[in-house]
Amino acid sequence: LKMILDAEKNGLLKPGGTIIEGTSGNTGMGLALTAISRGYRCIFTMADKQSQEKINILRAVGAEVVVCPTNVEPDDPRSYYSVARKLNKEIPNSFYPNQYDNLSNAAAHYETTGPEIWNQTGGKITHYVATVGTGGSMCGTARYLKEQNPGLKAIGIDTYGSVFKKYKETGIFDKNEIYPYLTEGFGEDILPKNVDFEAIDQFIKVTDKDGAIMARRLSREEGLFVGWSSGSAVHGALEYARQHLQEDDVMVILLPDHGTRYLAKVYNDLWMKDHGFLEERTYSTAREIIKARNGHDKLFTVTRNSTIGQAIQIMNREGVDQMPVVEDNEFIGSVTTAGLIDKIIADPQVKDKAVADVMDKPMQVVALDSTLDVLSSMLTKTNRAVIVRDEEEVPHIITHHDILRAMTNS
Repeated sequence: LKMILDAEKNGLLKPGGTIIEGTSGNTGMGLALTAISRGYRCIFTMADKQSQEKINILRAVGAEVVVCPTNVEPDDPRSYYSVARKLNKEIPNSFYPNQYDNLSNAAAHYETTGPEIWNQTGGKITHYVATVGTGGSMCGTARYLKEQNPGLKAIGIDTYGSVFKKYKETGIFDKNEIYPYLTEGFGEDILPKNVDFEAIDQFIKVTDKDGAIMARRLSREEGLFVGWSSGSAVHGALEYARQHLQEDDVMVILLPDHGTRYLAKVYNDLWMKDHGFLEERTYSTAREIIKARNGHDKLFTVTRNSTIGQAIQIMNREGVDQMPVVEDNEFIGSVTTAGLIDKIIADPQVKDKAVADVMDKPMQVVALDSTLDVLSSMLTKTNRAVIVRDEEEVPHIITHHDILRAMTNS
């Protein structure tokens, strides 16, 4: 909003004009909403690594989005920086805010975000942590907070593939630091004017994987459905806190993005696994469940000619809820405590009938190496147990209780 208001004030944006900007999503949304309220057209350029959700959301609020390749130099005519500048030159009455070098960006945070944090913490904040992309939210906020408390530490979160950390520590713009990365919304291969390195005390780099995993943890463990850069900010902040934070320190971490922008990436298990960010879950198998019993798992059975009363006596005596019905070493059916009790309540004389008259379908026989997730999917309200044969063809029964015990132990 401030960038647009300042542009209007300086005659750079006139009624009916077009706002053209390169964005990773967040600033674009702010500009798009401002454009709606003030009657402007919006065209955004975005790198093709940005999530489809970000593109869809911007289009949903009326913006036009031009997707550009990620893995090109900033000055390459195909980069999203260059395409935005080109469109600005070609389209009459257009304005290119250039959030990277437009100092109104940092000024907005100096005037609003900084005072808000200072007031909300009662002036007790000692550490401010934020990811650094354009530098606006980091440096504008940090400048204000440092004016109130010169001892405040501002910690910038960078990513591998970005130049910020190396430049802060050495003053050298090292192109060897630049390489493709997946994280969205922060880190750069340029030095934006809004990045005031004097306002930042230290940079911490966070990997793509660590940021993504932390975002998922924040959602599941804290109820904070945040995005990838927010996860990176928290991961870096915790790394710093473990080494430097004292008991009375107050750290504020800026979480700039929402989880809805990453449903197809960070919050998609297949995408996470494909990129090596999410380890395949290792499950116990039927073999390990049987082995853990150490031979204390005698399988109790009845024959087709056993009476229902006899079956109930065995289950009561041995403390089992279901048994296979066998004939010639083959499983031909099954009985359960609940099923037999229902039949006896309906007809007390049924106790003397043969099991074959009331038995249910046979339990499924599964492979010895079946994993817990496979076993669990086979156990239902009507199929309460499965049979597995060990290496010596000895049958064993596996129930929901076995699955739960194995999951708890692992």
